[in-house]
Amino acid sequence: MDRLADKALAAIAPIPDHEVYGRVTKVLGLLVEIAGFGQNLTIGSIVHLRPEKNHNANQNIPCEVIGFKDERALLMPFGQLEGVGLGCLAVIQENEPAICPDDRWLGRVINALAEPIDGKGPLIQGGAPIPLRNKPPAPHSRARVGEKLDLGVRCVNSFLSTCQGQRMGIFAGSGVGKSVVMSMMARYTEADVSVIGLVGERGREVQEFLEDDLGELGLNRSVVIVATGDEPALMRRQAAYTTMAVAEYFRGQGKKVLCMMDSVTRFAMAQREIGLSAGEPPTSKGYPPTTFGELARLLERAGPGEVGEGSITGIFSVLVEGDDHNEPISDAVRGIIDGHIVMERKIAERGRYPAINILKSVSRMMPKCLTPEQNALVTQAKKLVSRYEDMEELIKLGAYRKGSDPEVDQAILRYPLLEDFLSQDKDDCTSIEEGFEMLASCLGMPYQRQDEVEENG
Repeated sequence: MDRLADKALAAIAPIPDHEVYGRVTKVLGLLVEIAGFGQNLTIGSIVHLRPEKNHNANQNIPCEVIGFKDERALLMPFGQLEGVGLGCLAVIQENEPAICPDDRWLGRVINALAEPIDGKGPLIQGGAPIPLRNKPPAPHSRARVGEKLDLGVRCVNSFLSTCQGQRMGIFAGSGVGKSVVMSMMARYTEADVSVIGLVGERGREVQEFLEDDLGELGLNRSVVIVATGDEPALMRRQAAYTTMAVAEYFRGQGKKVLCMMDSVTRFAMAQREIGLSAGEPPTSKGYPPTTFGELARLLERAGPGEVGEGSITGIFSVLVEGDDHNEPISDAVRGIIDGHIVMERKIAERGRYPAINILKSVSRMMPKCLTPEQNALVTQAKKLVSRYEDMEELIKLGAYRKGSDPEVDQAILRYPLLEDFLSQDKDDCTSIEEGFEMLASCLGMPYQRQDEVEENG
């Protein structure tokens, strides 16, 4: 009986003993003004609108406070505003926006409000709430990045080695294959948990991603957060916050977390819509100043936790508008994260997937995380690829004579082998050591696997 009473008290405790509310005074597009709320609101507060007609508790429309004007609070909704009119009740949520993740969320697909959308029943709530706008760990208390993390993609494992707690960006235009690369990482990574945020994704592609790209194997150890492109800007932005909050929960459990977000650009676009609606001045390409601050706050939440916790390895895709890698969001993200993977349409058009340009991509953890032997392989491969691409036009025109330059001759010999190495089917998984062994074979250089070295002492 005591245990039953404790459970009942735990269920009753979150229910407020009173309500603070205001009234709707204006609705303009997706912007709602309310008055009569006293001193109970701040930026980011949640307010629930209650349409008067045919009202029931499930029809509450959650909104977020995005600004204040002339003693009125400005709200944007997480859903549609049907039924909302002047004088409509606006009930203020007193507690901070938070979610309560649990280990049993693995294998589930949820929306930005942490509600299940996969038809598998309700989510089991954990005991400890994680604020949606959580602060990153203090710099002085953070652990350092860990050892290399096997992502299963040999091009990334070899030329862009990623460590536990590192943050990498995948920069690509639309249709170049970044979602497929991310799904390969989710399936084949050695991380304990994958948390995948699909922010502003096309609705028809969500099921394709879950079934064809991610597959049952990848989904079983993943939590997928979805906000499609037709949803309000607040839902798209919230999906990014929910993704990071779920990843932080698993990091707090001491796990190695791979957190992937597709895409950060759509998060920035949602923040642009919100900022402009609140009256912020547009600056670079129409993005208001808060966009770049929100980007930094979001991405800084990934990385190593405090000493004794796990880590969040962040893979964030950036949709490069018009294939311009110097547009404002790309520039801002590159300055925050710890490396960038550049995918090019020109490489995809010649049939090589993943279409990663290894000469323009960089991991800031290299070369420290590789052995001298592995660094030598990477340096030689990049040298040959660079040499061949510098002379490519002359070679194809037949203007280059074999024997004129020994380095170019070597590049011509090895380049097709390196192209085959960089190409990988989405159903193919290659470990770090297997990748370096294959790379050594392409270059005709000796290589002893590190796992064999450790076994032999």
